[in-house]
Amino acid sequence: MSRMTNDVGEVESSVVGTLEGWIRDPLTIIVTLTVLFFISTQLTLFILILIPVLGLVIGRITRSLKKHSQEVAHKYGETLSTIDETLSGLRVIKAFNIEKLLRSKFFKTNQELLAAKNNISYRRDLASPLSEVLGVILFTAVLYYGGRLVLQNQLLEASAFLGFLGIFYNIINPAKSLSTSFSNMRKGAAAINRIEEILKTPITVDDNPNGKQLHDFTATIEFRNVRFAYDDAVILDNINFSVAKGKTIALVGSSGAGKSTLADLIPRFHDVTGGEVLIDGVNIKDYSLHSVRSLMSIVTQEPILFNDTIANNIALGFQGATDEQIIEAAKIANAHDFIIKKDGGYKSNIGDRGSKLSGGERQRLTIARAVLKNPPILILDEATSSLDTESERLVQDAINNMMQNRTSIVIAHRLSTIRHADEIIVLQKGKIVERGNHDELLAQNGFYRKLVEMQEVR
Repeated sequence: MSRMTNDVGEVESSVVGTLEGWIRDPLTIIVTLTVLFFISTQLTLFILILIPVLGLVIGRITRSLKKHSQEVAHKYGETLSTIDETLSGLRVIKAFNIEKLLRSKFFKTNQELLAAKNNISYRRDLASPLSEVLGVILFTAVLYYGGRLVLQNQLLEASAFLGFLGIFYNIINPAKSLSTSFSNMRKGAAAINRIEEILKTPITVDDNPNGKQLHDFTATIEFRNVRFAYDDAVILDNINFSVAKGKTIALVGSSGAGKSTLADLIPRFHDVTGGEVLIDGVNIKDYSLHSVRSLMSIVTQEPILFNDTIANNIALGFQGATDEQIIEAAKIANAHDFIIKKDGGYKSNIGDRGSKLSGGERQRLTIARAVLKNPPILILDEATSSLDTESERLVQDAINNMMQNRTSIVIAHRLSTIRHADEIIVLQKGKIVERGNHDELLAQNGFYRKLVEMQEVR
């Protein structure tokens, strides 16, 4: 957020502040020096020797501006992060009585930001008075050397020398302006570097510009010798299974077994590092990314909603939906009853991230959103695990309604919700250790049975 706001603003002010000067001032200096060469070559060469020396002095100050600008931008980002964390975690902060801790953290970060900004302001503001002093020194040196040329060596007429001084004075203001512009450029360069880090971030999932359009799902989703790794950490290894159209496949296993990663490979949130994922016998990479995702809906454990009306949140994946379609989707998701009790009904604003709704209500809205999109493929990632018993029942009923006649991949910790799945795949450390329906897995007396027994004891 800091790079998209503060750094972009820094680049804007840097460009606006320097663009005019970098066109006008160099031209003024070049034309003036040309005239001075005609008046006195010796005196002009003397100036050209002195100017780089004085420029080095100013350069030493302005060079540090880029470094300090990067520090300011970094501290600004830390401050924004602290504010965001504090506002979003107010309940936890109050519950643990850590207001003073968070306040001191904010003041510390803010103080560091202030110190960094003062550092850069000190150096930037020093450039202008320093250039004034150096300008006076340069003028005095020219006056002394030119006086010697006139009085002792008699190489220059007094009238020509006075004319030279008058014209030379025209260089001083553009030179000062140029040094200020150079300071601003240093700050802008630091901001551009930070923005470029985002713009040049490599895209991990490339869309195929000539990919086929996947208009409908007709047969199977197949994982063939699939392997996935982050750097050297292997998350999934040698995964082989297929999901037939209209069937429900459940993925179970302990935390970190690779269930969510496996599900994320279908909409191509990640690409496999080995093997292939196929839809209707075609490698998923050979389809266009948009057409693949258009046939899927995803309901996650944490409901993702936006600060808008209930109706707009439901219609998010289906722009142009009618009121009747939105209401029908809400009814299927068991959401209609609580929506009509709101003062504004479907036009009620749900607040930032759905803060005006309960957890069960938020989850049912995400299900209504998935229902309205009406996809042939559903991915449910622990959609009921964070809910209370009553909300879980309502949400589970909504999920059961939504799953009818659809191909579903379900990730569940609560095994009671996936008893009727056509096939249950048990993952452990990125590998399939068991597979079969509920009764078959119980009969195997393996890892799945242990999971079931542990939950029944609870």
